[in-house]
Amino acid sequence: MRVSIDAQRCCGSGQCVLAAPEVFDQSEDDGTVVLLDPAPATRAHQAVRDAASFCPAGAITVHDG
Repeated sequence: MRVSIDAQRCCGSGQCVLAAPEVFDQSEDDGTVVLLDPAPATRAHQAVRDAASFCPAGAITVHDG
C-alpha cells in the first residue's frame, strides 16, 4: 500500500489523525494533513483505508498493490 495526500484539498478536520495517528498528523501552522508514512505497515492498512473514507475533503488517496 502507498498513500498520498493533497494538502490543498485538506480542510483540517483531523479525522485521519484520529483513525491512523501513526500515518497522519496535522500541521501546527494551519491544521492541514501531514503524511508521516507513505508506505505504512500491513497492520495499519485498515486504519488508513478508514481515514481515507472519513476524510470530508477527499484529500487522501490509497494506492493498493
